[in-house]
Amino acid sequence: MKRYRRLLGIASLALALTLTTVSCTPGPAILSQHSALPTTASGQDSGLPTTTPLETPTANQKIPVYWLGHSNESVFLYREFSPVPTTDDPIVASLRIMMADKPQDPDFFSVWNEPSQLGASISAKNVITIDISSDAFAQKVDAGIAERSIAQLVYTATASASMSGLIDPSANIGVSILVDGHTGYNAFGHVLLDKPLTRNTGFVAPVWITEPSNGTVTKALPLNVSGSGMSPTGKLVWILEAMEDGKVSHVAMSGTVEISQGPNELGSFNFVLVPPLGNYQVSVFIEDPSRPGVRVGVDTKVLSISAP
Repeated sequence: MKRYRRLLGIASLALALTLTTVSCTPGPAILSQHSALPTTASGQDSGLPTTTPLETPTANQKIPVYWLGHSNESVFLYREFSPVPTTDDPIVASLRIMMADKPQDPDFFSVWNEPSQLGASISAKNVITIDISSDAFAQKVDAGIAERSIAQLVYTATASASMSGLIDPSANIGVSILVDGHTGYNAFGHVLLDKPLTRNTGFVAPVWITEPSNGTVTKALPLNVSGSGMSPTGKLVWILEAMEDGKVSHVAMSGTVEISQGPNELGSFNFVLVPPLGNYQVSVFIEDPSRPGVRVGVDTKVLSISAP
């Protein structure tokens, strides 16, 4: 029960201070957010995932990019895949998208600015070095968003390096961030970049839909919904809601799905649906028995099913 309460507390934590400035590409939620996020989260202390495996190499011609996204009153890390836009090094290509482009899902955002200089290298000791110009840190944000943004860079760099086969996904990977060629920069005025960083598992989304992606239009049924999550019961709740004029109209289907690893462990989930043609929003979340109707850790995707 104590672990359950910690999990629910992280996913719905009340916030306290003020975001002084927002990104040029934030989702709508952050524009009205007048409170600050808690800083460094520990997976072991929070009840959230304590391990986040690296992505595995793939022949898919897409690159991974992590974004920040709102869930309840907190912000977590979520991943999307983007087409390879240039002949850049894959790490640099992923980071350029993260800093200069917009996510596919409007619930996601980033506070990075496009840098004038960006480079990446990998040492024989599995340390990725990112050298970035200081103009990437022009946004003014609170300490919570600053820490999550640095974690966003670490996750994106390590995911891209691993998926492209540049590093061994079973190795312990560090990321060293240089700014204008020097170590020790105070990123966003809150995070001292004086040593190699690893993935901070406390910032990973507690529920995360990886398929379908937001905005998917499909003619193929059944509809496959998959992702990863963690709950105290080992189950998640899903709801498929019909949409009219861009707004949720009514619940079309609902149910539960089991997490592959069982209770209190980060694992995958998968279920299939055969709804009528139309526009939908699919939501997956943790159910809190003490608060009926509250969707804890919710992730949503909007999609359309059209005639073949």
